[in-house]
Amino acid sequence: MVYYFESSIVSPPALLYMGIDKHENEDLIKWGWPEDVWFHVDELSSAHVYLRLRSVDFRAEREKRDTLDREDKKKLMREQKKKDEEEEKKRKEEAELRSYNSLMSSDNMSKYDDGNDSDDFM
Repeated sequence: MVYYFESSIVSPPALLYMGIDKHENEDLIKWGWPEDVWFHVDELSSAHVYLRLRSVDFRAEREKRDTLDREDKKKLMREQKKKDEEEEKKRKEEAELRSYNSLMSSDNMSKYDDGNDSDDFM
């Protein structure tokens, strides 16, 4: 009889199993997977504990990680672009305030031929 345990200490949970005697342990060694981890229990004769991790889809894990990284980079780029646009807008507003363009409009100009050239200026 093989004892099965599920360890909830790690995430994802690992499956632990052990045989009741030496013969079951030998069967577990014989039919175990190459990626199984096993160890001896101190001071117990032929006591082995086997640890089988869940299979991991490394491609999915990598794609998930890469997607999160790309989203973070896009977010930083959007924030930087927004900041640059705000700085450009502020720079243009300051340049407009320093320029004479608002004063040099045709409404503020007068021509010599409109009759304002009176000789009675004194």
